[in-house]
Amino acid sequence: MSSGCALRVVHDHDPVDLGAAEVAAEQFLLALGISLDSEGIRATPGRMARAYAELLTARPFDLTTFPNDEGYDELVLARSIPLRSVCEHHLLPFVGVAHVGYLPGDRILGLSKLARVVEHFAHRPQVQERLTKQVADWLADQLHAKGVGVVIEAEHFCMTLRGVQAVGSSTVTSSVLGTLRQDARSRAEFFALSGITA
Repeated sequence: MSSGCALRVVHDHDPVDLGAAEVAAEQFLLALGISLDSEGIRATPGRMARAYAELLTARPFDLTTFPNDEGYDELVLARSIPLRSVCEHHLLPFVGVAHVGYLPGDRILGLSKLARVVEHFAHRPQVQERLTKQVADWLADQLHAKGVGVVIEAEHFCMTLRGVQAVGSSTVTSSVLGTLRQDARSRAEFFALSGITA
């Protein structure tokens, strides 16, 4: 029977001060000319503070890996992992999906942890390009995998709700490492299974 190995992963950030965030949210709304007198909006600063705290604070998790006893050497891919993050330029959300795959080395990963790693790096002010690379680099470092691939497809509200208002547009980024970068057939398989066509 294989035994697992777990690494505790926590989000490295300063403590959250919900009280200060609520005061700041109230001042922000008032500065934009929004009255807080009505019953429906009176509690909005507190709700804003709690909502952003939730968006920007990842849950700790155990990165559980297991010995690759069977010597499995084909692609492991989790598709369409739901993703939500906050654009660091406007603090507006971007939402979409991540496709995360790897070619195992000596260890394999508990499958739910692929989603946890995406969540971990998404719960902070981000840009999609950095997020894609952080997930790929972290998995490569922690798993010592032969190859890692990450594709993120997302809609950015800073682009669809303001400015150019390009409703319906999406942004696709990718990061491929190791064999998935060096070997054309492996790279093509990863993108095909991710649903990305050239």
